[in-house]
Amino acid sequence: MSVTTAPETPVNRNTRAILNVVIGTALFSLFFASGKFAGDGASAFQITFLRYIGGLATILTVAKIKGLTLRSFIGPSSKSHFLRAATGCFGGVALIHASSEMPVVDVSTIGLLYVVMVIPLGVIFLKERIWPLQWAGIVLSSIGAGVIMVSKGAFQSFDIAYFLPAGVALGGAVLLAFEGVLIRVLSLRDGAMSSLLHVNVFGLILMAVPAFATWENTDLVYNAQFLLWGPVAIAAQFFIIQGYRLADVSIVGPVDYTWLVFAAAVGFFFFGEIPSPDVVIGASLIAAGGVVLCLVKAR
Repeated sequence: MSVTTAPETPVNRNTRAILNVVIGTALFSLFFASGKFAGDGASAFQITFLRYIGGLATILTVAKIKGLTLRSFIGPSSKSHFLRAATGCFGGVALIHASSEMPVVDVSTIGLLYVVMVIPLGVIFLKERIWPLQWAGIVLSSIGAGVIMVSKGAFQSFDIAYFLPAGVALGGAVLLAFEGVLIRVLSLRDGAMSSLLHVNVFGLILMAVPAFATWENTDLVYNAQFLLWGPVAIAAQFFIIQGYRLADVSIVGPVDYTWLVFAAAVGFFFFGEIPSPDVVIGASLIAAGGVVLCLVKAR
């Protein structure tokens, strides 16, 4: 007896896209907490550089198992992949630098503006259209993110000396927004393996100098733990690429706010940090916004 499968509807496609990005964001939340897991023995650049090495090793292993050659990954999109890697790396570097000059919670709040920025960029460059139901999901998620950041003490003590680092953080958010658009474009043009290889190779190159300039701990066993984050980051990137391939950036972009939810979960389960009622309310609003976005029909 044959089994028939119901055809995929536009709503189902958006739901799949959002679930992919949620899984990818959850995995990245673990990586972003890697510095806290490891203590103060390694710089952010060092951890990221070693993660890229572990990620590249993972990709090459998978390619070997599948019998794929590196030549098959190289195509006319290499320059765009480099631009995507550069916007992601330097956007992250800008936020890391700003965090050293002003409160981290304030930098995080500014950095999350990239979610808001990526929406008009999608309209301008990708000709996306925002529907009323979509706006409702975006607004709900944004309010939820705002509630969480305010509960963490964002901008409760702002000094005039913060203007320059705040500008740097804002520049980082702009770069991350452009990276989101490039992920969408490249996910439609190239396969996931090609995107993963390019971003890890270019990221490794871009992170090499700042990593060695800020290298803190040379113990091999200590540094080996960061290599193990490579497969985790590769899995996260794979799910995010799949999500961006399935839906518009205006659908999947706001899902990045779930990073705040997963960060709170990591803090609770691994470090005994009890989330405040405001964090729970904010997380609920973000989840509600995600459900609304799942109901938006894809183009």
